[in-house]
Amino acid sequence: MNLKDIRIKELWRDVKEAIGGTERDFTETSLGKAIFILAVPMVLEMIMESVFAVVDIFFVSKLGSDAVATVGITESVMTVVYAIGVGLAMATTALVSRRIGEKKKKEAGVVAFQAILVGGFISILIAIPGVIFAKEFLLLMGATESMAEEGYMFPAIMFGSNIVIMLLFIINSVFRSSGDAAISMRVMWFANIINIILDPLLIFGYGPFPELGLKGAAVATTIGRGSAVLYQFYLLSSGKYRIKLYWDSLKLKLDVMWNLLKVSGGGIMQNLIATSSWILLVRIIAVSGPDAIAGYTIAIRIVIFLLLPAWGLSNAASTLVGQNLGAKQPERAEKSVWITAYVNMVFMGLMGILLAVFPEFWIELFIKEATVVANGVTALQIISFGFLFYALGMVLMQGFNGSGDTITPTKINVLSFWLVEIPLAYLLAIVLNMGLSGASIAIVCAESVLAITALVLFRKGKWKLRKV
Repeated sequence: MNLKDIRIKELWRDVKEAIGGTERDFTETSLGKAIFILAVPMVLEMIMESVFAVVDIFFVSKLGSDAVATVGITESVMTVVYAIGVGLAMATTALVSRRIGEKKKKEAGVVAFQAILVGGFISILIAIPGVIFAKEFLLLMGATESMAEEGYMFPAIMFGSNIVIMLLFIINSVFRSSGDAAISMRVMWFANIINIILDPLLIFGYGPFPELGLKGAAVATTIGRGSAVLYQFYLLSSGKYRIKLYWDSLKLKLDVMWNLLKVSGGGIMQNLIATSSWILLVRIIAVSGPDAIAGYTIAIRIVIFLLLPAWGLSNAASTLVGQNLGAKQPERAEKSVWITAYVNMVFMGLMGILLAVFPEFWIELFIKEATVVANGVTALQIISFGFLFYALGMVLMQGFNGSGDTITPTKINVLSFWLVEIPLAYLLAIVLNMGLSGASIAIVCAESVLAITALVLFRKGKWKLRKV
């Protein structure tokens, strides 16, 4: 057997280990192999989430531009739910990975349950006003009267069922940060395959299924993610994986919860800052009309299709930072971030070129309305020029978060999104009448500032001293 055959055999063995699950100690495995084995399932997990985002808008686009715009407006505010869920997931990742690095698996399980309790409580606070004021929310965000009247059930269902989104994020972060990334991958595939199957059935009413239109997309999403959460609880209670919910873990532990809230506070704030800026950005774009919102919504879904796998790769860096800091190996933690950032930039750079050169092809996969296509092409082409900065920035930010330093990314987000993106978008899109083009330029500028600022601060190394 020659050297090439040996390497192919080793690569295939690593892929099978990554997808099948592993008991490997990632604080002792070579960094290249550790990143690969963690990143493969994390990237595959996010690829399925990307497929969901694209498939969802593909079917909704058949209902017309008003339906697409309703989804875009709803998603802009649903990002508040994502922000809280991701913020709690960040804190969970930091604490669980640190406990795993310290070889304290039982304490990691305690953290997991407290995170689930916090997520459940917060989701109830969001669900009640979200259901009651769904129609008013659409009008406030710039929807027309007819859009609000016909589409209000979509945000009502999405907000009302936000607990399944919250718990899906949090529990998957538990598996991921413990080193069982393959479990998170399977859960996400399970959720999204159910959603993809149900989407056309419930939207268009094929066979025995009712024709629910836009409402059907929300119902499909809720059923898919809800089924996945039940699957997660089954896995947590089985005792077959690194994290198990012991009976004495299933109680309120205020000291653990307080530590979780302290760390998650920065994670939630950094995401709320980023996502609330997105809400204002959509409001600024709404001035240009429903076609601009629809074009932007489709373009962003395509961008997310590529950003989510890159985010999966950056999650590998977060887990390795936490586990290696727990194992008292800060230099190894830093090196894992640089390697991951390099790989991410190569991937995103190539994808950016693909979108910039052929924007019409991707937009026309979803919709044929000329004005919507024109807006989508404009947004997609401009936003794709910032892909290298997105790739670097997300890995560095996850490096901070994995160490438990969620405050530094919060400050960076304030600078990038509130002091750069929103004022610049308003100036370009409304004052200078550049519309969607101006808003898209503002996105690229903000992400560039984020990446450069994160690079400067990460190199200072204060995150290595963080205690959680």
